[in-house]
Amino acid sequence: MPPGEPSRHENTSLTDTTSLADNTSLAETPSRAMRTTVPWERLGRLVSAAGSATLEVRTPLDGSVLGTVPRSVTADVAEAILLARAAQPAWAARTPRSRAAVMARFGRLVLDHRDEILDLTQLESGKSRLDAFEEVVDAARTASHYAHVAPDLLRPQRRPGAVPVLTRTVELRRPKGVVGVISPWNYPFTLAVSDAIPALLAGNAVVLKPDSRTPLTALYGVALLRAAGLPDDLLQVMVGPGAELGPALIEGIDHLMFTGSTATGREVARRCGERLIGLTAELGGKNPLIVLPDADLRRAASGAVRSAFANAGQLCIAAERIYVHRAVYDAFLTAFLAVVGRLRLGVGLDWRHDMGTLASPAQLERVTVQLHDAVARGATVLAGGHARPDLAPWYVEPTVLADVPSEATMACTETFGPVVSVQPVADLEEAIVRANDSEFGLSASVWTAAGRGEAVAGRLDVGAVTVNEGYSAAWASHAAPMGGWKASGLGRRHGVEGLLAFTESQTVATQRLLPLEPPPGRRGAALAFVTGMTPGIRLLDRFR
Repeated sequence: MPPGEPSRHENTSLTDTTSLADNTSLAETPSRAMRTTVPWERLGRLVSAAGSATLEVRTPLDGSVLGTVPRSVTADVAEAILLARAAQPAWAARTPRSRAAVMARFGRLVLDHRDEILDLTQLESGKSRLDAFEEVVDAARTASHYAHVAPDLLRPQRRPGAVPVLTRTVELRRPKGVVGVISPWNYPFTLAVSDAIPALLAGNAVVLKPDSRTPLTALYGVALLRAAGLPDDLLQVMVGPGAELGPALIEGIDHLMFTGSTATGREVARRCGERLIGLTAELGGKNPLIVLPDADLRRAASGAVRSAFANAGQLCIAAERIYVHRAVYDAFLTAFLAVVGRLRLGVGLDWRHDMGTLASPAQLERVTVQLHDAVARGATVLAGGHARPDLAPWYVEPTVLADVPSEATMACTETFGPVVSVQPVADLEEAIVRANDSEFGLSASVWTAAGRGEAVAGRLDVGAVTVNEGYSAAWASHAAPMGGWKASGLGRRHGVEGLLAFTESQTVATQRLLPLEPPPGRRGAALAFVTGMTPGIRLLDRFR
């Protein structure tokens, strides 16, 4: 399809098949609203599943069943990969600009269907509407960014040849083939589609396995991609347990994009290593936030609250450890706790709440166990500390702790919930030592005078540092890479690396006029060749 040509799907309206809007207030009659406004059956048709088994999807808003989707089994994985692989050559044969046009249309469709995506994301994950909006913006901007830069990044690149004029060398970027994407439940829309976008733009097919708890938002994203003009078989979706489908997926694909825990990431890396296929993995974090004496404390307090409690703390790049210079510790803590106390708690498909709920009983148990362990070992609760089943079945108040001892599980293990510890430090050096004292290295936040922030950032052992912002500035800089050091991951999403990771580089060198080797079988030819080449090499080195 030539660049700019309208897709045959361009005028397809999703309103009749995937709109979630009606006049029912979830707060008034949650069960009826969730039963009657979501067309699960239409979305379920996108799942690669030959059998009759299904999975229930429950909403964290009240624990009721949203609906059911087909359940994929191991045999479906091979079939999905086969279909994707068959569709991939024709897609790869299209120009990068033609593929980019599809993604640009997808980005516009995301914004056009903003409210439906917000509703569905909230229903499946339990997050606040503002947190759901982050997913809409991120997916739209990812599509727009890569649609803009991919054609230039993927075009053949001239490289200096072995001998100027005589050697023409070109680097090509070839698609891997079939890319697997395993996406998590905490950002079910954007991490499903935004990781698929660069893989597809690079000319690959994709097999997507969203988390079993949140498949519907991922399926909605796939529906939008197809409405934007993506060939149907090119993107396959499987829904089922990761322990069952993951190994079968890895056995058949050519590269894997995985977002999840470090423990699972190690097993995934082992399996990918055995097959010698590429892996991009964003894993866990125990992210520090540092407040220095020259920081704007009111802004720092507000930013720290957002960084710690966005998505109820269920965010890989959320701040879980706050280190504050002793000179401003009391002032910061007073301001910080005041902002925490003003948070509007609750759930609902509206803009009234600042923090939503945990996504599952498993998350509630994880947070509760860590919280009780920390308090039993001497931690002090400065705010929150209680479950709130009156708000939602798995809701936990935003919780601030002080005096968390080093032996507490929470001190070194990712909590992934609305709990943050605050600790004074004597100076910058202590803050840096404590921030780096972790097996993780995903993200950090530094609050200080702007000119000083970059110098501090350069001493932190993490993949991304945001100065005078919680995490949004770094994450939303889509032209820059994002990923973890140490136990926080492999490779990068976003940036040039986030696209080229889904390609294989190929060097094509064409020699003209004179060969680079002496003719075989001639007496003295080798010596004459070496004698002539040596000064030529010196000359090349001089002018290179």
